[in-house]
Amino acid sequence: MRVLVTGMGGHLGTRVAQLLEARDDVEAVAGFDFVPPRRRLSRSLFKRIDPRDRDRLVEFVRGFAPTAVAHFGVYEPGARMGVRASVEASDDCTVNALGAAVRAGALDRVVVRSGLEVYGRGGHRHEVPDEHAPLGPTTPYGRICLDVEAHAAGLARRHGVPVAALRFAPISGSRAPSPLGRLLRLPAVPVPALADPPFQLLHTDDAARAMVAALVRQADGAFNVVGPGAASPWQAARLGNRVPVPFVGPGWLVATRVAELAGSPVPPHVLELIRKGCVADGGRAESELGLTDLVPTQEVVADLYAWASVTALPGSPTVAAPLRGAG
Repeated sequence: MRVLVTGMGGHLGTRVAQLLEARDDVEAVAGFDFVPPRRRLSRSLFKRIDPRDRDRLVEFVRGFAPTAVAHFGVYEPGARMGVRASVEASDDCTVNALGAAVRAGALDRVVVRSGLEVYGRGGHRHEVPDEHAPLGPTTPYGRICLDVEAHAAGLARRHGVPVAALRFAPISGSRAPSPLGRLLRLPAVPVPALADPPFQLLHTDDAARAMVAALVRQADGAFNVVGPGAASPWQAARLGNRVPVPFVGPGWLVATRVAELAGSPVPPHVLELIRKGCVADGGRAESELGLTDLVPTQEVVADLYAWASVTALPGSPTVAAPLRGAG
């Protein structure tokens, strides 16, 4: 495989590139993003390209001529940009990168990042949807994911390329920046006053493994990828020794404003998760992608709060100590 990783500068894109580099069946790895990779890469080619820069993006992709695409150029609102910018960047990256990959002439598989948000919450929607449940996103991020899936599916129909859509549970972990993680790490966490809805999470390493598994198996169709078990807002706050602060009705407007002032903007899909939960049936991913040892949701929550402290090595000078001869 010659794998193009869109969004390689993000935590997930970089981790997937590392996993691909370690495989003997991967000839080459290349990727782009508007920020550089977060980890060291040994044999991947990276270009710093804004996904909205069509000319540079298309030239790079066609020059690489990938046989496979790991599409992480799906930008979550509140993670690195606002809602409007996320919609624009996700749409441009998807249309331009996948279109250029097809025109390069060697493409034989595509895997795109999506999310459980495509199912929506509330009304007559399924409480625990599987991949056959009706799609009806109720947040901007859900609509972004559905648009990405639709474009990729259209490509599959026109060119006969298998396309897998990985509908991830919210991705979290101690090393992965996310709007949900920032919210749960606040000293006081807003929670529903009259409910405690369950939600599932997915560890960042498991999300990366799922992408590689789907590429290797040349998977086709949609897959819910979720951590076993579930947690809830009240449980998460207590597990992190945070203070749960209950809200109801219009009080959520106050909660989101306070969180934003504290440095944790709350995009609509995160607010929806806190208020209504987010769970799904991940049986297909387990059986067809071999994802049987995923980190349970409760452990992902614990890892979210596992901040590593800085420890000085024995005999080493402290950071603040002046150098000898200095001054």
